[in-house]
Amino acid sequence: MSPASSINLALEINGRKHECSISASDTLLDVLRDRLGMTGTKKGCDMGACGACTVLADGRRIKSCLALAASYDGRSITTIEGIGTSDNLHRLQAAFIRHDALQCGYCTPGQILSGLAVLGENPRDLAAIREAMSGNLCRCGAHPNIVAAIAEVAGL
Repeated sequence: MSPASSINLALEINGRKHECSISASDTLLDVLRDRLGMTGTKKGCDMGACGACTVLADGRRIKSCLALAASYDGRSITTIEGIGTSDNLHRLQAAFIRHDALQCGYCTPGQILSGLAVLGENPRDLAAIREAMSGNLCRCGAHPNIVAAIAEVAGL
């Protein structure tokens, strides 16, 4: 990338400042994974259809494969790496384990980030959770368990 075609990008990711030089066409997903080494966010379909790349931008869920990184300059991004640790799981991560809401695990980071956004929307019932999570696919078929985990944390 020539200096003329690069853009300086500053992001706050999981509470830490990150700066890098990017191309105008770089997606947020590619910057997270390839430039910053945050590989918890997965590249699934690369078309916004599966939700494996879901992250939170200023608390709202987005599909990072469709987001031009330059559009998020100065914004706060949350990835799965910022949710909890193996010694101190987030309540939703613990609920995913209790409800066996994962099988291969590939979609799990995006499911958890999307689930956190759903919890912030105060779902009123299981149907609302299912609808809100419809943009995140699990090819292993763990959707009922994912909904159950989110419902548990929501107190439903």
